[in-house]
This record gives sequence, C-alpha cells and structure tokens, in this order.
Amino acid sequence: MNTVEPIRSTEIIAAIKRDLKERSYRDYGLFITGINSALRISDIVKLQVLHMKKPELYIRTTKTGKEIFLPISDYLRRELRPLMEGRGDHEYLFLSRQRKKKEGLRKSIDRSVAYRLLNRIGKKYGLERIGCHTLRKTFAYHHWKKNKNTAILKNLLGHQDESHLLRYIGIIQDDINSSMKGWHL
Repeated sequence: MNTVEPIRSTEIIAAIKRDLKERSYRDYGLFITGINSALRISDIVKLQVLHMKKPELYIRTTKTGKEIFLPISDYLRRELRPLMEGRGDHEYLFLSRQRKKKEGLRKSIDRSVAYRLLNRIGKKYGLERIGCHTLRKTFAYHHWKKNKNTAILKNLLGHQDESHLLRYIGIIQDDINSSMKGWHL
C-alpha cells in the first residue's frame, strides 16, 4: 500500500468542501467528519445519528478495539444536522444506496466508496498521494500546525513516539522539502 499525504492547503480544503456540499451532502459530511476528527475511515462510516447528538463521541475503534472519547465540535455537529434530520438514532449517518435484505434498512457506505470519492477529489485537485487515511492525516497535520502540541496529538491518534507522529502527519517531509529548496553547492 502506498503512503498517503495530508491535504496541506487550506484553500484546496475549502474548494473541496464547496464542491462536495453542492454535489452530495453525504460526501461533504464524510469529508468534514474526517478532517475534523481523529477518526479512521472505518470508524467514520459506522457512525450513527445518536453518536453526533452528544457533545462527545464515545466509540470502540474498529482497528484497535480501543475505546475513545472525543469531543465533537459545534461546527461539525451543525454541519451534520441535515444528515441527521428525520432519521432514527440507530441509523447510519453516511448511507449507502443498498438496503439490508431482511429489514429493508439502509446500510452504511464502506471504505471503498470513501476511497473512490477521495480518488476523484485527488484527480480534480492534483493531489497525487491521497486515500482514505488522507482525512485523518489532514486533521492531524492542521491540528499540529495550529497547536504545536505533540502530546495531545499523540493521545488523539494513539501514537507512542513523537518522531513517528511527525513523520506520519508529514511535518518531517515539510522540513526536508524546506531544507532542500534552493539547495546547491
């Protein structure tokens, strides 16, 4: 699997948000949830309406099985409100077009749908190293840029080592790129 990068440009993020909001509110909601939380895509696609009604999210993660407790911003809750209106608490936020056979209930999208969405975004905006993990890395990159607090970010992401964290979110690569700009002997 190829390494993906965060979306570093806030201008590109704003353009993507505008495009997605016009095209598909579900896709817009998925994107903003990813870039405004520390969640992996496998946890985002399983979010239910009830999760976003509370001031904090409390779930067991799919990958690690760890329980996480994550505050949900007023911005994210407000932006997701249209996806929650008229739905029961146990319905998924990001619905698939497919229905479960017995109950007739709609399933959540899966990571392949999210990947195709991000792949389209990447092509449109010239983002070459993009994938499902890009959303989580974008959150982490901008969180670090704003707060410069590796202790909090390590805790949010479940990372143990600061140097690994900085490499994971692309800060080390930024530093390498910056050090090589205009370099010559």
